[in-house]
Parts: sequence; C-alpha cells; structure tokens
Amino acid sequence: MNSVMTKVRMMPAAVVTGPGRLEVRHVPVPEPSFGEVRVKLEGCGVCASNLAPWAGPEWMRFPTEPGGLGHEGWGAIDAIGEGVEGLDVGDRVAALSYHAYAGYDIAPADAVVKLPRELAGKPFPGEPLGCAMNIVRRAEISAGQTVAIIGIGFLGALLTQLSSRTGAHVIAISRRRFSLELAKAMGAADAIEMKDHWEIIEKVKQLTGGDCCDRVIEATGKQWPLDLAAELTRERGRLIIAGYHQDGPRQVNMQLWNWRGLDVVNAHERDPRVYIQGIREAVDAVVEGRLDPLPLYTHRYRLEELDKALNATRDHPEGFLKALVIYP
Repeated sequence: MNSVMTKVRMMPAAVVTGPGRLEVRHVPVPEPSFGEVRVKLEGCGVCASNLAPWAGPEWMRFPTEPGGLGHEGWGAIDAIGEGVEGLDVGDRVAALSYHAYAGYDIAPADAVVKLPRELAGKPFPGEPLGCAMNIVRRAEISAGQTVAIIGIGFLGALLTQLSSRTGAHVIAISRRRFSLELAKAMGAADAIEMKDHWEIIEKVKQLTGGDCCDRVIEATGKQWPLDLAAELTRERGRLIIAGYHQDGPRQVNMQLWNWRGLDVVNAHERDPRVYIQGIREAVDAVVEGRLDPLPLYTHRYRLEELDKALNATRDHPEGFLKALVIYP
C-alpha cells in the first residue's frame, strides 16, 4: 500500500524554561480553526507584564508554551479558517494573540485589526497602543485640564503625547532624566524628577496654584507612585490607575480618597472587544498624526535575543524605552 508523507512545516518559537532562562525551539506551524486566522508575524513588542513570569515566581510553571507571553504581535495573514469573512490572505494586521514570540500565531478573526497602507513597513504592537487609547478615554482628558502622569515608560510616553495633543497641560513625573527629556519632546509642559515625595507635591502645588491636578495617571504599577498619585489629585479630581500591579496587594489612603471625593478609575480592560476598539482607535490616531510611537521603539532584537530584550525591559539601560522583537 502506498503512503503519502506530508512534510510538517516548522517555525521558531521562544520557550521560557526557567527563571531567566530561554531557548528557541522549532515546533509545528499552527493551523487556524473555524473563525480563526493565522498571522505570519513580523514582530512582537516586549511588555513589562512579562517580567514577573520571567523572574520565576512560585505560581509560574515552566516551560511556557511555545511563543507564550508574547501578546503584542503584528504581521500578515497567511491562512484563514472556515467561517471567516472580511479578511484576506496578505492583509497586514495587528493581532490580539498570546503566543506571538514565534514565527506564526493564531488569532480569532475578530481579534485582528487591519493596518492601512499608511502604516506599511512600520511596526505596530497593537495591544499597548490600544491600551493607551483606552486609558485616555477612561480618563476623560480634555483641553485646559492639568494632567500629571507618573512613570514615563512606553505607556507613560504615549499618554503624555495623547494628553498634550488634546490641549491638556501635562506634568511628567519620572525617575530617569532620559524619560523626562522624552516627555518634554512628547509635549509635557513640565517635568519633575521622581525623587522626594513631599518635594514633588510642593512643586505640583506651585504649578497649579495650590489646587493640584484634574487628572493623575499612575503608570508604574508600584506602591509609592500610587500613594503619590492620590496626593497630586485635586478635590473631585480623577485618579487613573494605568500601572500593572502584579507583585502583591496594595494599601491606599482611604481617608485622603474620601476627604477629596476622588473618582478612581482602574483603566485596565479585560474585554477583548474593548482592546480591539482601542487598537482601531490607535490606528486612526497614528494615521491622523495624533499619535507617533515610532520614536519610542528604542531597542530591537532577534527572537534568539528575547532574553536580552526581557532583561533590558527589566533593567532600563540608558536610552531604553521599548523593545521590539523583529522576525526575518
């Protein structure tokens, strides 16, 4: 009896094998099921949320799934499952998928956003860009407001740019001189080094005539900046939590929150439809010139160098803001 041997296509995929340990394995290229598409990835952004798993906490299980942790991928559709309409092979897309540290990934058809010709050849890590759009929407930032942004990493820099271009007066607060200079370039009216708690409060009061800020966005995911954010929010102002607090419980000064009558917004989204709406809005914002993330992609790595990209995201070497992993 004759048999036909089908050659299985293989792809590289990063696997985290233990705390701070990584290897690239060759695994079969996945096939899309009903309602799914396969994306041949051009690259994937490196998210700070990867750092806790990379450190190997007790709850982490190794090895990770091939490509796991990667969720900021973009590329071109190269296969379409049954039941998919409105998408074609060759469409360039940003994808909300979760195994994007690999050559290919699968995503539901409703979890990809087409990238227009204006973005041809440009990296587009959709998830964090969409996250920034969603945060600004939840913050309800408008012209004439004073907005303090605590923590000028990639997300904080995006928020600085978006807020300043609405006509808000942005006060950027960060530890690194590089970040503060970048924030000024992104449109911040004032920049304050995040060094002394009470000194920062006094400087903000001086800048606001003693009133503090209409909006304060905490974008670090740490306890002290969260405490500081509440202190900088005026009475009946809005405190927006954008930082990813993943290393344990937090305490808040509820007396202060009560006394000032603060509106507190947890700007993290979990509904994929909201994520996708944010990515669509980010595409429009970049095309229209309201958002320019290209200067913020400071470091690029090959997939085999993902460990270096993760370590740089953790250690913030001079001039670092955002790492992209780029695939050939």
